[in-house]
Amino acid sequence: MLLEREEFNPDQPDLSGQTPISRAAEEGHEGVVKMLLEREEVNPDRADLSGQTPISWAAEGGHAGIVKILLEREEVNPDRADTEYCRTPLLLAAAGGHEGVVKMLLEREEVNPDRADTKYGRTPISYAAEKGHKGIVKILLEREEVNPDQPDTEYGRTPISWAAEKGYEGIVKMLLEEEVNPDQPDTVYGRTPIFWAAEKGHEGVVKMLLEREEVNPDQPDTRFGRTPISYAAEKGDEGVVKMLLEREEVNPDRADTEYDRTPISYAAEKGHVEIVKMLLEREVNPDQPDTKCGRTPIS
Repeated sequence: MLLEREEFNPDQPDLSGQTPISRAAEEGHEGVVKMLLEREEVNPDRADLSGQTPISWAAEGGHAGIVKILLEREEVNPDRADTEYCRTPLLLAAAGGHEGVVKMLLEREEVNPDRADTKYGRTPISYAAEKGHKGIVKILLEREEVNPDQPDTEYGRTPISWAAEKGYEGIVKMLLEEEVNPDQPDTVYGRTPIFWAAEKGHEGVVKMLLEREEVNPDQPDTRFGRTPISYAAEKGDEGVVKMLLEREEVNPDRADTEYDRTPISYAAEKGHVEIVKMLLEREVNPDQPDTKCGRTPIS
């Protein structure tokens, strides 16, 4: 056995800065981790060149047994972030959907449940909401320190924005029960949660958001000046279009600011007959030309 050889250094890092225990933790080799920890010269909290420690790798991989072993060591900092993106073990576990690991880490007082990374400015609950990890979102919402409405720094998107885009109704419902702004636009596209949900055809999410008075179902984005019904009409989402048309404040003939195209223009181009019919029942102009090619819906 190599560990029995005096000349063998059990804590020697490779070219990426990872030591044997770091590699073993990453790959989930619990028995190897235990053997290595029996050697005094092994540092269980040594970071590699990216700043990730063994517990960080284990948390990211969802290796709960190894995380538990490492948490028993006083030298291990369970909230140590990597130096590349400032991702903590909790953030990596939350993003990966490793609920058991998340629970273990949150039992430690020194772990900040709302610490954001530095690359995107996203918190654990932001990633969990986007990935559809409902159980983890629920666990994080039970912590007072967690801000369920914290926007990231890259797009200015909140957890409910990410969940709405992906169609995770259960998560959207939980977030709506908290003090979140259900109509918060992002800072890059100016799109609100209902906009993302309508664009992706998530009828259940659109329905929930329409029940909130604060939500403007006709809010255009800031990049193209398109409204939720514009995208829903283009994508052929009849259910979403129908729900939006039931709202008086929705203008079914509103043109975008990029090409001056209306919802019926997009629906006609894509051949969505039923949506064209629905729009024609409203006072829309079926002969409105766009400004790019001068084409009308019928042309």
